[in-house]
Amino acid sequence: MRILLAEDDALLGDGLRAGLRQLGFQVDWVRDGDAAERELRAQAYAAAVLDLGLPRMDGLAVLTAIRKARIATPVLVLTARDTVPERILGLDTGADDYVVKPVDLLELAARLRALVRRSHGRPDECLTAQDVVLDPASRTVRRADLPVVLSTREFDLLHAFMLGAGRVLSREQLEQQLYSWGQEVDSNAIEVHIHNLRRKLGSSLIQTVRGVGYMLLRDAPTP
Repeated sequence: MRILLAEDDALLGDGLRAGLRQLGFQVDWVRDGDAAERELRAQAYAAAVLDLGLPRMDGLAVLTAIRKARIATPVLVLTARDTVPERILGLDTGADDYVVKPVDLLELAARLRALVRRSHGRPDECLTAQDVVLDPASRTVRRADLPVVLSTREFDLLHAFMLGAGRVLSREQLEQQLYSWGQEVDSNAIEVHIHNLRRKLGSSLIQTVRGVGYMLLRDAPTP
């Protein structure tokens, strides 16, 4: 899943970006509040990690602006401000979760996964569609209780589909969720990955909606 990281500390930001990428996240990193607000308005991120002490525009101002604009991206506030009033203010301003520095990387990743699940109305840790079960934490997939080996991109694409099960997703929407800044996208990359997923998981799971995009069916179609 693609997330936005807004952190002005170069050492911490670089470490979080590298660590989250190793855990399967696609990370775009900005270092000031103006850039954070601009990107959250322009891109459909799965979630955002937002430091409160940002230059140019502090994190609370970013939160206020995007919530006023009805941008519902889940936001996890990352801050050194460890007082109860500060935490309450952040949550009341529109944050979905709150982590105090120094942060444990595995906990941060788990909290992000939980935020994304809840934002899609999927409270369970594992996502299920037909006979396919996807575990975001272990990045494993099983079909009919047998393990299925997927590439990184195939897993990320299936994850996006399962979070949005029953909704039509365009190729552009899928590309936005799979690729972060600076990553080249071949013109037929999404189609190739979908072909591979159908081959490995069955042709009934992902349906083509002509002229619009693709849709994952949570339940198998009736004969």
